[in-house]
Amino acid sequence: MRVTAAVLWTAAVLVGLQKSTSSPDNFVDRSSQNLSSVPTDLPQTTEFLDLSRNYIRQLHNGDFQKTTHLRFLNVSWNNLEEIDPQTFLNTPLLEHLDLSHNNLKNLSSQQYLLHTVNLLVLNLAFNRFLTMTLGSEFSSLVKLERLTVGAKNISVGDFKNIAKMKLHTLTLLLEDGLYYEAGSLEDVHAQRLQIAFGHNQKIDRNLTADALSLFAEVEMMNMINGYKDLSKQLRETVKIHTTSFYLTNITIKWHDLTEYVNVALNTTLKHLDASDVHIMQPPRVETEVIKTSQVISFTASQAVVTSFFFSQEALYNFFISMPVESVAITDTPIIHMTCPKSQSPIRQLDFSNCAMSDSIFSSVVDDKFVECQNLRNLKNLTLIGNSLKKLEILSQRFQYMSSLQHLDLSVNSIGYDQSSQCIWPASITNINLSSNSLTESVFQCLPNGTQILDLQNNQISVVPQSIFKLKNLSTLNLNANRLRDLPGCGTFPTLHKLLLRSNSLHAPSVNILESCPELHILDVSFNPFTCTCTLRGFIKLAINSEKSNSQSGIKLLNWPQGYYCTYPEDVRNSTLRDISIPEVSCSIGLLVVAILVPAGTLIISIVILCHCLDVPWYTGMIWQWTRAKHRARLQQARPEDLVGLEFHAFVSYSQHDVDWVRNSLLPNLEGPAGGLRICHHEKHFVPGKTIIENIISCVEKCRRSVFVLSAHFVKSEWCHYELYFATHQRLTLGSDSIVLVLLEPLPQYLIPSKYYQLKSMMNRHTYLEWPQDRAKQRLFWANLRAALQTDLPNAPVTQVQEHWAEERLEERQGLIG
Repeated sequence: MRVTAAVLWTAAVLVGLQKSTSSPDNFVDRSSQNLSSVPTDLPQTTEFLDLSRNYIRQLHNGDFQKTTHLRFLNVSWNNLEEIDPQTFLNTPLLEHLDLSHNNLKNLSSQQYLLHTVNLLVLNLAFNRFLTMTLGSEFSSLVKLERLTVGAKNISVGDFKNIAKMKLHTLTLLLEDGLYYEAGSLEDVHAQRLQIAFGHNQKIDRNLTADALSLFAEVEMMNMINGYKDLSKQLRETVKIHTTSFYLTNITIKWHDLTEYVNVALNTTLKHLDASDVHIMQPPRVETEVIKTSQVISFTASQAVVTSFFFSQEALYNFFISMPVESVAITDTPIIHMTCPKSQSPIRQLDFSNCAMSDSIFSSVVDDKFVECQNLRNLKNLTLIGNSLKKLEILSQRFQYMSSLQHLDLSVNSIGYDQSSQCIWPASITNINLSSNSLTESVFQCLPNGTQILDLQNNQISVVPQSIFKLKNLSTLNLNANRLRDLPGCGTFPTLHKLLLRSNSLHAPSVNILESCPELHILDVSFNPFTCTCTLRGFIKLAINSEKSNSQSGIKLLNWPQGYYCTYPEDVRNSTLRDISIPEVSCSIGLLVVAILVPAGTLIISIVILCHCLDVPWYTGMIWQWTRAKHRARLQQARPEDLVGLEFHAFVSYSQHDVDWVRNSLLPNLEGPAGGLRICHHEKHFVPGKTIIENIISCVEKCRRSVFVLSAHFVKSEWCHYELYFATHQRLTLGSDSIVLVLLEPLPQYLIPSKYYQLKSMMNRHTYLEWPQDRAKQRLFWANLRAALQTDLPNAPVTQVQEHWAEERLEERQGLIG
């Protein structure tokens, strides 16, 4: 009985947990702590409270004042004698209340129930109730679904206060010495009546009669004896309202079991169920079962045989020969099932979680397997969780089941080694082979007419294209396999639903889906997606699937929560919808265009800008200035080489260019502006000497010679002599002793042939061009000064030079005046 109470409480709590979204922290367990009263330190957030197996004698007003969110309360197995009527005043959400196994004495005086109007489950079993008379306070429990009670005496009118309720289950826990008055349950309106017998409790005929005539579902629990009386009463009862009859946790002899089944099969019952069955004295000879019945289904679960010496074939033959539409024997260690001796009416068979082997339904005659041919009406066969191993052998076992449509072989150890062909009945449309040891070879061993195929949780790495067509296949489940890409639909032309969750797909090839014109539902969630260019097509397909008018017409299940990146690291765990893979980074052509077009545009812009701003000219001038400075540092003249030098440069120019020399050249080279000493014929030619002598003398006194080139320069004979003598001096002072200044453009064809040396120097040496733009002239002067700068010894100024200087000064002042 304790087991029954524990099961009921556990079921109640589990149901509550499914409905609740509360945190586990709200479950408070204070059971078996020697408590004598309700603890005062209960958290205010408590929703589930277990106070069972303590020594609480009373519940007082205010015991649950703080726990206003309380929904589940277990106070069973205490010494509870009294409950204050105001105890549950502050627990309006209370739904499950277990007060079983206490010392409460009067069912008609449970006033605390007036404040528990939201109760769904109430357990008052195993208290000291002498009568089953429910007080008026029970009528307030308008939401009550499950009521568990027990008393010594059950009389007519005891349940009148719950007559207006529609319970789901009423559980009566019977005690020894029970008195039951016929008709006492007429006021109860419940879908199911559970009768739990005590250890020595016998079946009460009046109670059984009322149960069978008033309730659609009747369950008898914990029976040890009385099966003959039950069978007799079932046989004698003319009108049975019950459609489903259950026996739970029973111990029964094989003879009593078969008699009960045969009697029940001959009644108007529709469903027979037996669970937690202990079979004593199992058969050694065949036991006949009746040939016809109105019963639709027979179910047995967790059945065990207490003897090792019996005929397994006799036991199996009894169950497989029952004249019902559905037989289910589950969670039972049977290793074989025989074939009916005649054509069976069974349409559904369920042998889940047994120990069936590949020899199921077959027999051995003369060392040869004989296949079963008497299950031609079978439509649904379930063999989940057995010891099946070879698919080709199983196909032979089922080959004569010509009506078989749904076959479930999941959770076995099935494989296919291609050693022999598979022979399936043509009627199979739905086959479940999930959670086995199958590889891609399984596609060579499938029923041709399959419409729904479940192969999840196997070892399939690829769907071969060279297999026969499954023309009717509409749903293919390949979840939890090893596929690395989407399978094509060449062999599945009508595929409507494809499930590929939890495989090894890194970058599904969207192009493959073009071979799937009928595909509308796709699940590729929870795969290790590599978020690189190869995934762009799939991401585009996924995003388009969100639109109601998607061109692909494919609905992507679990999108977007189930789709996230595993590589690269920078986007790991990001959903595919949240990442962006630019198209330009995935196309070489676009990438080249994206790089070259901006680069070309930038280069052209720079060239145009440089042309507009004369950048080449500035660059050239700066380069010449830098070179001049560099040469000046590297080519420091020796002191002996500077003996006799008085000037930094001798200027040679045409008389037509004298204005530019006077007004621009000399002011920027001499005096404070330039700090150079310049020699030119107007100032430094000595009167009385010939022009040639003056030219030679001036050239020899100067470190460099500056030639102001123009069209007039090449026409001047004296300029030619000056260039000639300077050229000869160049052999002594080096190649940088001559500086060319191009005052105006001077094409080569304008230079006379006698100036061949000038042509040569203009070809080999960089010359300075005089810029007309005033902004450029400052850099021009800096460049020219850098080319002429040299540390010269202090030279004496002669009286002639002073005389000429004074005359020039007077002339300038006169011009200014």
